[in-house]
Amino acid sequence: MTRWFLILRSMTQTLAKPPGFQTSRYAGGRRASTKSGSHASAMPAKIELCNAGDIAAGTALKVELEKQGLTLAIFNVDGEFYVLDDMCTHGPGSLSEGFIDGDVVECNFHNGQFNIRTGEVVLPPCMVPVKTYPATVENGKVVIEV
Repeated sequence: MTRWFLILRSMTQTLAKPPGFQTSRYAGGRRASTKSGSHASAMPAKIELCNAGDIAAGTALKVELEKQGLTLAIFNVDGEFYVLDDMCTHGPGSLSEGFIDGDVVECNFHNGQFNIRTGEVVLPPCMVPVKTYPATVENGKVVIEV
């Protein structure tokens, strides 16, 4: 396979529909996204990920949330906590196992780099930003809302 095909395939595999959405068919064979369930929006759920003291400054921790189907990387950048999807958007690399330099993490698979604060790509071969989750510290625990 050509490199561009692999990049495009990787990009399309990382684009997921939001929870609660499903694809349906209608006249003309085109697809439309419809929200399943009631019309009222669900309240975000707070999830405690770990103790803030478990992650030293300049390090990361991998957390798997089986119920939500998420694998997250929690970073401590100068006492501020940032949460990203752990999986690199370019390949099977784990960002929590990557090299951290300030607010940049380098994937351990192809050495692409992401900004920990924003999820934006800093250095190819990665082309798609990694998803971020706003994090807070409540009662000594790192918490996100999903």
